Amino acid sequence: MRRIYLDHNASTPIAPEVAAVMSETMDVAYGNPSSGHWAGSPARERVETARAQVATLLGCTPGEIVFTSGGSEANNFALKGMFYRSRRSRPHFITTAVEHPATTAPLRFLARQGAAVTWLPVDGTGRMDPDDLRRAITPDTVLISVMRGGPRGLDRDRSLLSGIFWRRVLEREGAEDDPEKAT
Repeated sequence: MRRIYLDHNASTPIAPEVAAVMSETMDVAYGNPSSGHWAGSPARERVETARAQVATLLGCTPGEIVFTSGGSEANNFALKGMFYRSRRSRPHFITTAVEHPATTAPLRFLARQGAAVTWLPVDGTGRMDPDDLRRAITPDTVLISVMRGGPRGLDRDRSLLSGIFWRRVLEREGAEDDPEKAT
């Protein structure tokens, strides 16, 4: 019987070419990349090369790329970073009632720190009403975090949601109707 792996949200088989680079790195660049000694320098070079490659793929600068140990750390970094860097007196976050604990725990923490958090309901299929999102966006909204897909089988229209967000940003900023020109 042929087995089919469907849990790519938990982990994904490693492509052979990636495994080869990882194996070589573990053999020759095994040092701590934050250390300035002979073992750390090759590791730092590998990290910076990877950072530049990812930046090229995403069309940004290497300084905009932050590597984390996983999703929970990345969510904490993004959510708390938006809160602490916001110039708003009470930064506003929007999410749904069924998000992963890696999102809900930091948002609950931030609410205790003074953030405003809107928890949007979902229907029986896990879908959020786009009109609820439209109504929830305020001038103080700094981030919308909505899971797409995931272990609960939720699926939301990313284009629709981002379009709603950008239209509200553009209305607020008085910019042209083009997200690229709003920055």
